[in-house]
Amino acid sequence: MKITFLGTGTSQGVPVIGCGCKVCISADVRDKRLRSSVLVEQGELRVVIDTGPDFRQQMLRCGCSKLNAVLFTHEHRDHISGLDDIRAFNYIQKSPMDVYGEERVMRALNSSFPYVFAEKKYPGIPQVRMHTITTDAFQIGEMEVIPIRMMHYRLPVLGFRLGDFAYLTDGNYIPEAEKEKLFGVKHLVVNALRRETHISHFTLSEAVSLIEELSPRMGYLTHISHQMGVYAELEKELPSRIRSAYDGLVLEL
Repeated sequence: MKITFLGTGTSQGVPVIGCGCKVCISADVRDKRLRSSVLVEQGELRVVIDTGPDFRQQMLRCGCSKLNAVLFTHEHRDHISGLDDIRAFNYIQKSPMDVYGEERVMRALNSSFPYVFAEKKYPGIPQVRMHTITTDAFQIGEMEVIPIRMMHYRLPVLGFRLGDFAYLTDGNYIPEAEKEKLFGVKHLVVNALRRETHISHFTLSEAVSLIEELSPRMGYLTHISHQMGVYAELEKELPSRIRSAYDGLVLEL
Protein backbone atom coordinates (compact mmCIF):
# COMPACT_ATOMS: atom_id res chain seq x y z
CA MET A 1 0.00 0.00 0.00
CA LYS A 2 1.17 3.51 -0.86
CA ILE A 3 -0.03 6.63 0.96
CA THR A 4 0.46 10.14 -0.45
CA PHE A 5 -0.38 13.12 1.74
CA LEU A 6 -2.12 15.46 -0.69
CA GLY A 7 -2.65 18.15 1.93
CA THR A 8 -1.93 18.51 5.64
CA GLY A 9 -3.29 21.97 6.40
CA THR A 10 -6.57 23.65 7.23
CA SER A 11 -8.47 26.87 6.81
CA GLN A 12 -8.45 27.28 10.62
CA GLY A 13 -5.89 29.76 11.85
CA VAL A 14 -4.88 31.06 8.41
CA PRO A 15 -3.41 34.54 8.93
CA VAL A 16 -4.19 37.66 6.94
CA ILE A 17 -2.33 37.78 3.62
CA GLY A 18 0.82 39.81 4.05
CA CYS A 19 0.92 39.37 7.82
CA GLY A 20 4.50 38.10 7.61
CA CYS A 21 4.02 35.07 9.88
CA LYS A 22 6.84 32.53 9.88
CA VAL A 23 4.77 29.91 8.05
CA CYS A 24 3.74 32.25 5.24
CA ILE A 25 7.26 33.46 4.53
CA SER A 26 8.97 30.10 5.10
CA ALA A 27 11.08 28.81 2.20
CA ASP A 28 10.60 25.22 3.41
CA VAL A 29 8.21 23.42 1.05
CA ARG A 30 6.98 21.39 4.03
CA ASP A 31 5.32 24.56 5.30
CA LYS A 32 3.16 24.92 2.16
CA ARG A 33 0.03 23.12 3.37
CA LEU A 34 -3.07 22.61 1.27
CA ARG A 35 -6.32 21.36 2.83
CA SER A 36 -6.09 17.90 4.41
CA SER A 37 -6.51 14.86 2.18
CA VAL A 38 -4.70 11.61 1.37
CA LEU A 39 -4.44 9.31 -1.64
CA VAL A 40 -4.34 5.59 -0.88
CA GLU A 41 -3.07 3.16 -3.51
CA GLN A 42 -3.32 -0.62 -3.25
CA GLY A 43 -2.40 -2.48 -6.41
CA GLU A 44 -4.39 -0.83 -9.21
CA LEU A 45 -6.92 0.68 -6.79
CA ARG A 46 -6.70 4.39 -5.98
CA VAL A 47 -8.89 6.00 -3.33
CA VAL A 48 -8.92 9.61 -2.06
CA ILE A 49 -10.12 10.57 1.41
CA ASP A 50 -11.89 13.96 1.13
CA THR A 51 -11.94 16.41 -1.77
CA GLY A 52 -11.37 19.88 -0.40
CA PRO A 53 -11.11 23.10 -2.42
CA ASP A 54 -7.51 22.22 -3.37
CA PHE A 55 -8.48 18.84 -4.87
CA ARG A 56 -7.70 19.67 -8.51
CA GLN A 57 -4.33 21.19 -7.63
CA GLN A 58 -3.50 18.19 -5.45
CA MET A 59 -4.30 15.70 -8.21
CA LEU A 60 -2.18 17.61 -10.70
CA ARG A 61 0.68 17.99 -8.24
CA CYS A 62 0.90 14.28 -7.47
CA GLY A 63 0.38 13.21 -11.08
CA CYS A 64 -2.71 11.14 -10.33
CA SER A 65 -4.40 10.22 -13.62
CA LYS A 66 -6.67 7.48 -12.28
CA LEU A 67 -9.09 7.48 -9.36
CA ASN A 68 -11.49 4.70 -8.34
CA ALA A 69 -13.31 6.14 -5.34
CA VAL A 70 -13.74 9.00 -2.88
CA LEU A 71 -14.27 8.50 0.86
CA PHE A 72 -15.77 11.37 2.84
CA THR A 73 -15.06 11.86 6.53
CA HIS A 74 -17.79 14.53 6.93
CA GLU A 75 -19.59 17.29 5.08
CA HIS A 76 -17.71 20.47 6.00
CA ARG A 77 -16.84 22.54 2.93
CA ASP A 78 -13.08 22.22 3.37
CA HIS A 79 -13.55 18.47 2.87
CA ILE A 80 -16.15 18.27 0.09
CA SER A 81 -15.99 21.40 -2.07
CA GLY A 82 -13.62 19.91 -4.65
CA LEU A 83 -16.05 17.17 -5.65
CA ASP A 84 -16.93 19.01 -8.85
CA ASP A 85 -13.43 18.33 -10.18
CA ILE A 86 -13.97 14.58 -10.40
CA ARG A 87 -15.46 15.32 -13.82
CA ALA A 88 -11.97 15.06 -15.31
CA PHE A 89 -11.74 11.46 -14.09
CA ASN A 90 -15.25 10.78 -15.43
CA TYR A 91 -14.05 11.96 -18.84
CA ILE A 92 -10.84 9.92 -18.81
CA GLN A 93 -12.29 6.76 -17.28
CA LYS A 94 -15.70 6.90 -19.04
CA SER A 95 -17.49 5.97 -15.82
CA PRO A 96 -19.11 7.53 -12.73
CA MET A 97 -17.02 8.00 -9.59
CA ASP A 98 -17.82 5.80 -6.60
CA VAL A 99 -18.44 8.08 -3.61
CA TYR A 100 -18.76 6.81 -0.02
CA GLY A 101 -20.17 8.69 2.95
CA GLU A 102 -22.72 8.60 5.73
CA GLU A 103 -26.36 9.35 4.95
CA ARG A 104 -26.09 12.84 6.41
CA VAL A 105 -23.04 13.55 4.24
CA MET A 106 -24.89 12.33 1.16
CA ARG A 107 -27.71 14.79 1.87
CA ALA A 108 -25.16 17.59 2.23
CA LEU A 109 -23.57 16.69 -1.11
CA ASN A 110 -27.01 16.74 -2.73
CA SER A 111 -27.65 20.17 -1.28
CA SER A 112 -24.19 21.54 -2.17
CA PHE A 113 -24.12 20.14 -5.71
CA PRO A 114 -27.78 20.02 -6.84
CA TYR A 115 -26.83 19.99 -10.52
CA VAL A 116 -24.97 16.70 -10.02
CA PHE A 117 -28.16 15.05 -8.78
CA ALA A 118 -30.70 16.84 -10.99
CA GLU A 119 -33.24 14.72 -12.85
CA LYS A 120 -32.33 16.46 -16.10
CA LYS A 121 -28.56 16.71 -16.07
CA TYR A 122 -26.52 19.30 -17.91
CA PRO A 123 -23.90 17.70 -20.25
CA GLY A 124 -20.43 17.35 -18.74
CA ILE A 125 -21.40 17.60 -15.07
CA PRO A 126 -19.70 15.27 -12.56
CA GLN A 127 -21.05 11.72 -12.55
CA VAL A 128 -21.21 9.90 -9.24
CA ARG A 129 -22.30 6.53 -7.92
CA MET A 130 -23.28 7.07 -4.29
CA HIS A 131 -22.69 4.50 -1.54
CA THR A 132 -24.14 5.16 1.92
CA ILE A 133 -21.94 3.80 4.72
CA THR A 134 -22.20 3.38 8.48
CA THR A 135 -19.56 2.42 11.03
CA ASP A 136 -19.57 -1.13 9.66
CA ALA A 137 -16.63 -2.36 7.59
CA PHE A 138 -17.07 -2.52 3.81
CA GLN A 139 -15.08 -3.29 0.67
CA ILE A 140 -13.85 -1.17 -2.21
CA GLY A 141 -12.56 -3.80 -4.60
CA GLU A 142 -9.95 -5.78 -2.67
CA MET A 143 -9.53 -3.03 -0.06
CA GLU A 144 -11.26 -3.42 3.30
CA VAL A 145 -12.36 -0.10 4.81
CA ILE A 146 -13.10 0.10 8.54
CA PRO A 147 -14.87 3.35 9.55
CA ILE A 148 -13.93 4.82 12.93
CA ARG A 149 -16.51 6.97 14.72
CA MET A 150 -15.16 10.28 16.00
CA MET A 151 -16.76 13.45 17.33
CA HIS A 152 -15.99 16.84 15.78
CA TYR A 153 -17.46 18.85 18.67
CA ARG A 154 -21.11 17.73 18.36
CA LEU A 155 -20.84 16.47 14.78
CA PRO A 156 -20.32 12.72 14.30
CA VAL A 157 -17.56 12.18 11.71
CA LEU A 158 -15.60 9.22 10.42
CA GLY A 159 -11.96 8.25 10.36
CA PHE A 160 -10.88 5.25 8.31
CA ARG A 161 -8.64 2.25 8.79
CA LEU A 162 -7.28 0.67 5.61
CA GLY A 163 -5.15 -2.34 6.47
CA ASP A 164 -2.22 -1.19 8.61
CA PHE A 165 -2.97 2.49 7.95
CA ALA A 166 -5.51 4.69 9.78
CA TYR A 167 -6.51 8.29 9.10
CA LEU A 168 -8.26 10.40 11.75
CA THR A 169 -8.91 14.00 10.78
CA ASP A 170 -11.29 16.62 12.21
CA GLY A 171 -12.14 15.34 15.65
CA ASN A 172 -11.20 15.50 19.31
CA TYR A 173 -12.98 12.48 20.80
CA ILE A 174 -13.08 8.77 19.95
CA PRO A 175 -15.35 6.41 21.93
CA GLU A 176 -13.47 3.59 23.63
CA ALA A 177 -15.29 0.96 21.57
CA GLU A 178 -14.10 2.65 18.38
CA LYS A 179 -10.50 2.76 19.62
CA GLU A 180 -10.60 -1.03 19.63
CA LYS A 181 -10.67 -0.89 15.82
CA LEU A 182 -7.34 0.92 15.85
CA PHE A 183 -5.23 -1.36 18.00
CA GLY A 184 -2.55 -3.08 15.94
CA VAL A 185 -2.46 -0.37 13.27
CA LYS A 186 1.12 0.34 12.19
CA HIS A 187 0.77 3.84 10.72
CA LEU A 188 -1.64 6.26 12.37
CA VAL A 189 -2.50 9.79 11.21
CA VAL A 190 -4.18 12.14 13.71
CA ASN A 191 -5.33 15.74 13.34
CA ALA A 192 -3.43 18.24 15.52
CA LEU A 193 -4.71 21.74 14.90
CA ARG A 194 -2.64 23.76 17.35
CA ARG A 195 -1.18 23.74 20.87
CA GLU A 196 -4.06 25.58 22.56
CA THR A 197 -7.32 23.86 23.46
CA HIS A 198 -9.84 23.76 20.61
CA ILE A 199 -13.54 22.97 20.68
CA SER A 200 -13.49 20.37 17.89
CA HIS A 201 -9.92 19.32 17.09
CA PHE A 202 -7.18 17.49 18.96
CA THR A 203 -4.41 19.75 20.20
CA LEU A 204 -0.77 18.80 19.71
CA SER A 205 -0.51 17.22 23.17
CA GLU A 206 -3.85 15.39 22.77
CA ALA A 207 -2.83 13.97 19.40
CA VAL A 208 0.53 12.83 20.77
CA SER A 209 -1.21 11.18 23.75
CA LEU A 210 -3.65 9.33 21.49
CA ILE A 211 -0.86 8.07 19.26
CA GLU A 212 1.15 6.91 22.25
CA GLU A 213 -1.94 5.16 23.68
CA LEU A 214 -2.60 3.26 20.44
CA SER A 215 1.14 2.60 19.98
CA PRO A 216 1.51 2.32 16.20
CA ARG A 217 4.91 1.80 14.60
CA MET A 218 4.75 5.45 13.44
CA GLY A 219 2.35 8.30 14.07
CA TYR A 220 1.81 11.35 11.86
CA LEU A 221 0.13 14.70 12.46
CA THR A 222 -2.15 16.38 9.93
CA HIS A 223 -4.75 19.18 9.68
CA ILE A 224 -2.07 21.54 11.02
CA SER A 225 -2.85 25.24 11.29
CA HIS A 226 -0.45 28.15 10.90
CA GLN A 227 -0.70 28.56 14.66
CA MET A 228 1.45 25.45 15.07
CA GLY A 229 4.43 27.20 13.49
CA VAL A 230 6.97 25.94 10.97
CA TYR A 231 7.75 22.31 10.27
CA ALA A 232 11.40 22.37 11.36
CA GLU A 233 10.57 23.72 14.82
CA LEU A 234 7.57 21.43 15.33
CA GLU A 235 9.63 18.35 14.52
CA LYS A 236 12.01 19.14 17.40
CA GLU A 237 9.12 18.84 19.88
CA LEU A 238 7.89 15.44 18.75
CA PRO A 239 8.74 11.99 20.15
CA SER A 240 10.92 9.83 17.94
CA ARG A 241 8.02 7.76 16.58
CA ILE A 242 5.79 10.73 15.74
CA ARG A 243 6.29 13.03 12.76
CA SER A 244 4.54 16.03 11.37
CA ALA A 245 3.20 15.03 7.96
CA TYR A 246 3.67 17.43 5.06
CA ASP A 247 2.20 17.81 1.60
CA GLY A 248 3.78 15.31 -0.76
CA LEU A 249 5.00 12.93 1.95
CA VAL A 250 4.79 9.35 0.65
CA LEU A 251 4.57 6.22 2.81
CA GLU A 252 5.28 2.81 1.31
CA LEU A 253 3.64 0.25 3.61
